[in-house]
Amino acid sequence: MERQRGQQHWKKIWAGSAGNMVEWFDWFVYASFATYFAGAFFPKGDATAQLMNTAGIFAVGFFMRPVGGWLLGRVGDRRGRKAALTLTVSLMSASAVLIAVAPPYDVAGYGGAVVLLLARLLQGLSVGGEYAASATYLTEAADPRRRGFASSFQYVSMTLGQILGLALLLLLQHTLSDAALHAWGWRVPFAVGALGAGVVFWLRRSMLETEVYEADAGTGDRGTLRALLRHKREALLVVALTTGGTVAYYTYTTYLTKYLSNTAGLPKRTATLVSLVALLVFAALQPLAGALSDRVGRRPLLIGFAVGSTFLTVPLLTLLAHAKTFWPAFGLSLVALVLVTGYTSINACVKAELFPTGVRALGVALPYALANAAFGGTAEYVALWFKNAGVESGFAWYVAGCAAVSLVVYVTMRETRDLDLTHVTPEPAPDPAPARRTEPA
Repeated sequence: MERQRGQQHWKKIWAGSAGNMVEWFDWFVYASFATYFAGAFFPKGDATAQLMNTAGIFAVGFFMRPVGGWLLGRVGDRRGRKAALTLTVSLMSASAVLIAVAPPYDVAGYGGAVVLLLARLLQGLSVGGEYAASATYLTEAADPRRRGFASSFQYVSMTLGQILGLALLLLLQHTLSDAALHAWGWRVPFAVGALGAGVVFWLRRSMLETEVYEADAGTGDRGTLRALLRHKREALLVVALTTGGTVAYYTYTTYLTKYLSNTAGLPKRTATLVSLVALLVFAALQPLAGALSDRVGRRPLLIGFAVGSTFLTVPLLTLLAHAKTFWPAFGLSLVALVLVTGYTSINACVKAELFPTGVRALGVALPYALANAAFGGTAEYVALWFKNAGVESGFAWYVAGCAAVSLVVYVTMRETRDLDLTHVTPEPAPDPAPARRTEPA
């Protein structure tokens, strides 16, 4: 019986994370291949300006994520986690097809950029719901004593998606000429992503719903903004605790390859290899840190991340700017990703543990998507803006400042490890100061 329960547990983790991997493969290959297709959709000119244009479209996708968070979070709370997860991967498949066939500037002018923009909006809609549906599903499907471990596979799958994208990039770099990559090779990963999403759609149709969701009778307004407003404090907490983590994560994952190439001056292949190997180690660290949080709690890991990111981001990015070979760049990147692990390994379950079942998917999705739109999606664009303005070091201080904001939240929030997901209640507000007694005259 115990063995059968364990097999079901792993089946749910696999079902929840396999699709997440494909979703984030499609999401991240845009950033990984941007240096090759940036010139395809915009007039020839300054390379940094072209990258800023593609980074701007990348950021626009994030601004669609709150819409996806609201729409697909509502589906997840009202129709089930399975329904939301199936819908998200369908949208991602469609967006990947659009990018794969988008016409270049010399064929359709800015028409290709419009297709690219529409595809990114679809991706934003999809990922806005995927994060919350996946986080909620993995947290609810887990053994209550191992929620941190189980939910850590969300970032394992996210990182594996990026690793597969980087591995495909390396393969294409070694098999195609630079001219071929710029001309048509960059379309290959989007075609692969579309096919992968189709496979995952088939897998998700047979996945099991979580017992926590099926056992919840709920209320008539489950999955609505009205229901979420009864948990305003928790929603604001999700925004605040996400701020530092999402900026740091996108800095050391999606932007790292460009930073090593454009700022440190590493060859593109070397910069890609640094990111790939560092991310492999990063993915392996997630379950270890998640399991540690099941023993010591969530707050110690979050606080460790925020302290390290607040005080070490500036020296790390400064040293990375002067890393001229593989090993120094890899070592510094790995230090940064170890720090980020304190956030990535457990942030999914921490957010899911804050809300009751009837509003859990929406409660995670919408506030998280808003924070990502404001900070995660703009991280790369902000970095390039500082670089274009000639004050690139300002970006390091920006990342450190965001981490400091989250540090305050981590220190003051309650521990969520031992909460019962079927009886989650809002965090009580602080007791008002007692009225001063007035002695009778």
